[in-house]
Amino acid sequence: MDAIIVENLVKRFNGFAAVDGINFNVRKGELFGFLGPNGAGKSTTIYMLTTLLAPTSGHAYVNGFDIVSKPDDVRKSIGIVFQDPTVDTRLSAYDNLDIHGRLYGMDGTTRKKRIDEVLELVELANWRDKLVKTFSGGMRRRLEIARGLMHTPGILFLDEPTLGLDPQTRRHIWSYIEKLKKQGITIMLTTHYLEEADYLCDRVAIIDHGKIKAIGTPKELKAGIGGSLICASSREPKKLAKIIHEAGFAKMPKIRETAVYFEAKDGGRMVPRVLKAAQDAGVEVESIELRTPSLEDVFIHYTGTNIREEKSAGSEMMVRRRAHGH
Repeated sequence: MDAIIVENLVKRFNGFAAVDGINFNVRKGELFGFLGPNGAGKSTTIYMLTTLLAPTSGHAYVNGFDIVSKPDDVRKSIGIVFQDPTVDTRLSAYDNLDIHGRLYGMDGTTRKKRIDEVLELVELANWRDKLVKTFSGGMRRRLEIARGLMHTPGILFLDEPTLGLDPQTRRHIWSYIEKLKKQGITIMLTTHYLEEADYLCDRVAIIDHGKIKAIGTPKELKAGIGGSLICASSREPKKLAKIIHEAGFAKMPKIRETAVYFEAKDGGRMVPRVLKAAQDAGVEVESIELRTPSLEDVFIHYTGTNIREEKSAGSEMMVRRRAHGH
């Protein structure tokens, strides 16, 4: 049985479809990635699946429980690390976890044992009695992950778990997520970091403007756009794109700043043909690159644009929830 099943899920805010009829499933023990820019619908989907937002229409089942008719059962069976920090910085790491355990009805013996286990997992055992306000950003994130695991959930939701962290700290968080994956915990992760999705996820769903554009393993998604990718730079990218199109090299070459991108099945033979066509038209090609597709290329292929700069959407979601009485 799948850990998460989503069927035609929709969420509208004043007529605007933040999530627009999406369908996907997450298998038990899978690390499933939701990749998309700010405003794509990632956090809105997470908020619905964790019962913090009611869907406008459609259905979803988490650990076998309907998110609308069985919200309490859903909440008992999941852990979540929100995009914005929610640990109490005035308390110690131990006290934050202890309060969480009490809220989930864990008895004292079980609670203390589990606190030791999760702090050891995220390498914060030596910091258990320190106030969280003395922690670095990465340490606070690790504590949030530990708290999400306190009640041994069947599914862990990670909403932008490395947002705002420096590259080195981000890599450390990845290692903790990998540990969880090896333990067989089902994880649904949202991110706008392409390398994060590529490195961590068993499967990835690309979402943009509330719609899922593609789902597959990173390898499948990259193979799916076919062949090689050619990137040619010019001071006249629009003219170069027109030349490439009219020569029949690509139906829809994409322009990003001064670069023109397009996919080619036989890239090695295509490069000299592009250079000759540009030269014949009097357009200078400053550089040309041939490479295998990346996850960023996949995103551009399905959305027509590169991934937009992400900002924290948690506060925006809170405003929406208050405005709609959730």
